[in-house]
Amino acid sequence: MSNQTAGTTNKLVIKNIGQILSGKLEEPLIDGDCVISTDGTITAIGKYKDLDTDKATVTVDANGIWLSPGLIDSHVHPVIGDYTPRQQQISWIDSCLHGGVTTMISAGEVHLPGRPKDIVGLKALAIASQRWYENFRPSGVKMIAGAPVLEEGMEEADFKELADAGVTLLGEVGLGSVKAGETAAQMVKWARKYGIQSTIHTGGPSIPGSGLIDKDIVLEADADIIGHINGGHTALPDDQIMCLCESCTRGIEIVHNGNERAGLLAMRTAFEIDQSERVILGTDSPAGSGVQPLGILRMIAMLASLGNVPAEIAFCFATGNTARMRELDTGIVELGKSADFVLLDQAQHSPGKDMLESINQGNLPGIGMTIIDGVVTSTRSRNTPPAGRLPAVV
Repeated sequence: MSNQTAGTTNKLVIKNIGQILSGKLEEPLIDGDCVISTDGTITAIGKYKDLDTDKATVTVDANGIWLSPGLIDSHVHPVIGDYTPRQQQISWIDSCLHGGVTTMISAGEVHLPGRPKDIVGLKALAIASQRWYENFRPSGVKMIAGAPVLEEGMEEADFKELADAGVTLLGEVGLGSVKAGETAAQMVKWARKYGIQSTIHTGGPSIPGSGLIDKDIVLEADADIIGHINGGHTALPDDQIMCLCESCTRGIEIVHNGNERAGLLAMRTAFEIDQSERVILGTDSPAGSGVQPLGILRMIAMLASLGNVPAEIAFCFATGNTARMRELDTGIVELGKSADFVLLDQAQHSPGKDMLESINQGNLPGIGMTIIDGVVTSTRSRNTPPAGRLPAVV
């Protein structure tokens, strides 16, 4: 039943959906051919004939293709607006939207030329970054930013000040001057006390000023997310990766810009210890290897095809797992969640009887539309291979 209320200003009806990917490991596929959102929130899921589809502001005919929650990139390094000085590239966020990413999470605004490292300056940068991405969404993409990099000398009051100002994230622990596990652990505890979630750099150094962060430091620091457990770019030895998966309950983040073999090892270990809900995906871009607009889709296809994980489960790593771990109101097709979706289909002429089988063979799908907060934000992707069928606004 629809929960539509009086005074609705924006009612979106998506009909003729072939199959719904839920984003939830416990129920990755949902039976239904219609999803309705009211003012940006999902209000009905089910069969078109059973739902209240009258008075729609916008109706989308999915033309029999798949609907997924919008993909979430758990690890990016934005700077300002839709520009990255790391690769001198504009519209990189818009390009990622065309890869199905509707939400991004900053692991630190570290590529800002002249990034301040004094405590007053780093707090100012974090607060400003949180504000400008809260006030401006590039192409509609939700960028959760303002992630200060820890520096020596920070005290508990600094974390309270950041939290009071709206900062909810720490940048990668280990990218600043704080590299000792004991010091990092104290600051992570202060951050957690004030509702700030933390990520730690894992593996060899990635940029000048960073250093090796091995399993002992990661375990002692006890950050909420084991950032790029498969290295960014250089991974830890296999035994250390397995130890990290087995010795704590924190997020196991696998990134595109890391070691693919190490990423597969981390994912397999998570399944072996029955903790697949900990696996989340990021790109770790922009970086030395560039910006990867299709990075999250490529991770899904890689883990599904080489890791022998059903594609519908791999989609959960990039949607519901991340949403739950990051406490987001998106990433799951469920009543009350944000109406952020990707409509996608098997790529033209790709092998497999349907999209999931094609992905399980390592192929990328084609994206026909993205929707954020119930608003169409892009149509046929300029970056994916062309989809076999396309949705349309009717």
